[in-house]
Amino acid sequence: MICISVTPESRKLAKVDILNASRQADMVELCLDHLVKPPDMKDILEGFDKPIIVSCRRKEDGGQYGGTEEQRMTLIREAIVQGPAYVELEMDVGLDVPRFGSTKRVISYTRTDKPLGNVDDIILQANNLNADIIKITWPTPTLDAAWPLLTAVTKKGTIPVVGMGLGRAGLTFSLLGRKYGSPWIYAALEKGMEGYDGQPTVSELNEIYSFSDIGPKTVFIGIVGFGESETTTIQIFNAALKNLGLNARCLPLAIGKFDNLSKMLDILKIKSMLTSRSLGEFILPLSNKREEYAESGQYCDLLLRRDDGWHAYNSIWRSAIKALEDTIGKSSPDDRPLDRRNVLVIGSGGLAQTMVAGINRRKGVVSVSARDDAAATKLSKQFDARFLPFTSLYDTLVDIVVFADPQMKTGHLRGQFNPSYLRESMTVIDVGTMPQDSYLITEARNRGCKVVEPSEVYRDQIAVQFKSIVGKELDSGIVNEILSAGE
Repeated sequence: MICISVTPESRKLAKVDILNASRQADMVELCLDHLVKPPDMKDILEGFDKPIIVSCRRKEDGGQYGGTEEQRMTLIREAIVQGPAYVELEMDVGLDVPRFGSTKRVISYTRTDKPLGNVDDIILQANNLNADIIKITWPTPTLDAAWPLLTAVTKKGTIPVVGMGLGRAGLTFSLLGRKYGSPWIYAALEKGMEGYDGQPTVSELNEIYSFSDIGPKTVFIGIVGFGESETTTIQIFNAALKNLGLNARCLPLAIGKFDNLSKMLDILKIKSMLTSRSLGEFILPLSNKREEYAESGQYCDLLLRRDDGWHAYNSIWRSAIKALEDTIGKSSPDDRPLDRRNVLVIGSGGLAQTMVAGINRRKGVVSVSARDDAAATKLSKQFDARFLPFTSLYDTLVDIVVFADPQMKTGHLRGQFNPSYLRESMTVIDVGTMPQDSYLITEARNRGCKVVEPSEVYRDQIAVQFKSIVGKELDSGIVNEILSAGE
């Protein structure tokens, strides 16, 4: 179930907020701590057929209540008398508010500064406080931080646990909570009404993450990263998987430590992962085996779990080189448009190394430049390419410019790229921000350069990745529909 929290400041608007939320959610949490004046609880709670949770949080628990503790407890007791489905009580006041009527008790534990490594003591204390549901809230910047919450949700024979992860992996926890039987998860009614940064809206859960389709037997495909490109990939994969009638969906992942990562993925039965373009170098150490291009580029964007461990694959270079050559133009299928062309690769990380390796194979004459001259020097020596100091960039003209630094910024300051370098005679590709146009691509297009369309590289790459994971062709109509909607 999805629970939407509403935080009205006005007593008059409280019923409107509950009504709007109840149209999209299975249950509604009414947060009293934002109200300017004491409410008429009988009037507010009357007339709704969806279960309502009443809460009133102190500032130290992530709420906004500014009155005295005695006033807060009076407000909670008055609310309970009106018979809401649930009331949320912090662990330190659980014994001060006895059970009343049919209202169930949500005993909550909140930690806003850091996650904990174990929740057993919290569950034991909540058991002693006559809890019907235990709610645990803490920061979840990575999968590691969310793991204890997930462990608590999946424990059998204990009081049901609801978790609220604060941060990027809170979404990960919510989707996993759906699979593993959490009583409900929290979502925002709409953008601008999030309870914390990164909290998904109910429409995002349904339209992007296919929340209602997830069940105990759903297989997850890991998507490492939370950027715009990764969200687009999730939307396309989920729509295509649903169209094929497959009980598999995408799970966004924020990876922290590698110590227990492989074990966690095995427990979650995740056997395939895609990575964001900026994390292909970071995720490579997870692999036990690497195909030739993942090894030479020291970069991977696709990982598949085999019997002998994780296998790493590099799919971006093929799609990027193919699109680049098609843009330059082939006179025949065997033609190599990059042969003896002067190609400048800007970047020094795994993505840049991948492109240098790929262009070398196609006999391009490569120069390497980057914000970090030392890293660019090392990369150029590795592939016997020319090193071009970043400050000397503007004294050298080339045929092709390859942007392979997702963090590159434009401007006139040190370490920034000045777009005035770009000429009409150049062909430009940016492999860091697909399928969206980067500012660099927009500048190149406006300056008359021949541009390799990021969406074309992306279309080819996602089709290859989908078939590698699913074993079936990706419906191009679905890709077109979703990319068009995002324009």
